[in-house]
Amino acid sequence: MTALTWFKSSFSDDQGGACLEVALSPETIHVRDSKLADSPQLALTAGAWSALLDAQRPIAP
Repeated sequence: MTALTWFKSSFSDDQGGACLEVALSPETIHVRDSKLADSPQLALTAGAWSALLDAQRPIAP
């Protein structure tokens, strides 16, 4: 397996906040804790990633 290139949000800082890192492979989106590079990873399909993001959006009043 080729090494993944991880990306952290530009909103993240080095103050220890809770952030995720994301890496892309041809058919999978990988997610891990940005503070723990050796932490377990989630491997999501594009559909699962989209559903996760949709679930995090606030509902308009």
